[in-house]
Amino acid sequence: MATWDDVRRSALALPETTERGSYDDLPAWRVRDKPFVWDRPLRPADRVALGDAAPNGPILGVRVPDLGAKEALLADDPEVYFTVPHLDGYPAVLVRLDRIGIDELTELVTEAWYARAPKRLAAAHRDAAS
Repeated sequence: MATWDDVRRSALALPETTERGSYDDLPAWRVRDKPFVWDRPLRPADRVALGDAAPNGPILGVRVPDLGAKEALLADDPEVYFTVPHLDGYPAVLVRLDRIGIDELTELVTEAWYARAPKRLAAAHRDAAS
């Protein structure tokens, strides 16, 4: 299963990505200063909202293109993807890092990057990958 090193490797492989601490000085990866993946431990209010379902392992926050993509991920694999009330109405999901495979993580990080990268940069990257 995936680790923070896998997140770092996947994120930093994408153009113009930087690693900089988030609000709590936890790792976050950005493209042109727009965060697309970040370390997102559960807060006390999250634990209350999730109750017994609150995971204990590492949690990755991931930006998704839109709320439809968020709902699809949540429905697809609730053992890996989840959300908290704080993210209601926001296009992001939380990921149980210790339950996602490396290939799926890489795809998720790449899609998050595309969701936040400027259109020209994303198009250039797509063209180069073809």
